[in-house]
Amino acid sequence: MLRPFIASWLRKRWPSGLSLLLAAASLSAATDARYESAGRKLDLILNGDAAPGSEILFTPAEIEAWAAVKAKERVGEGLRNPRVKLETGSGSGSALVDFLKMRQARGKATNPLMARLIDGERLLKVDLRVVSSEGRCTVHLTQVELSGTVISGPLLDYLIKTFLLPLYPDVTLDEPFDLPLDIDRIDLLPQGVRVTMKK
Repeated sequence: MLRPFIASWLRKRWPSGLSLLLAAASLSAATDARYESAGRKLDLILNGDAAPGSEILFTPAEIEAWAAVKAKERVGEGLRNPRVKLETGSGSGSALVDFLKMRQARGKATNPLMARLIDGERLLKVDLRVVSSEGRCTVHLTQVELSGTVISGPLLDYLIKTFLLPLYPDVTLDEPFDLPLDIDRIDLLPQGVRVTMKK
C-alpha cells in the first residue's frame, strides 16, 4: 500500500502523499500539537520559506498525526490504525485495511472472485527503501504482507492497479525522479524523515 504512496509523495503530492506514505496512528489531529507542528514544517517547505541548506525533520509522531487526518481524507473508509517504523534508509508502514470498503467508498464494484480473496479487514504491511541525493530520489518496494502472508505476482498487481493507482496515478518505482520544491534529498532515519533543502 505504501508503494505508490511514498513515490507519489516524493514526486508531486507532498502533503497528502506524506500522510499516506508514512501512515500513522489514528489521532484526533485537529487539535493535536504534533499535527500542527508537521503542518508548520510542510508550510515552510511549500511556501519556499525554508532556508537554503536547512534540514527539516518530521518526527514519527508528527508523521503519524499528519497521516491520521490526511489518510482519511484521501482514502476515506476502509483504512484505520496506521503505524510507521523508520530505520536508516528504509521504513515500514502498516494499517488495518478493508479493500472492499475502500472500493465502495469510491462507488466501485469488485469482481466477486477477487472480493472473496480480499473480503474483510486485514493487516497490511509494506516495507520500502529510499535512496536520495542531489535533487533526485528512488523508491524501492522491498516487501508487501497481507494478514502476515507475503504477497506478490497477480494479487499484488491487482491491488496496486485497483486500489492504489487510482489514488496516485503518477507513481514511479525503482527509477530515479526529480524532487520538487528545491529539496536536495530526503532521508529516512530512526528519528524521522529528514528533508534537506538545496544550498
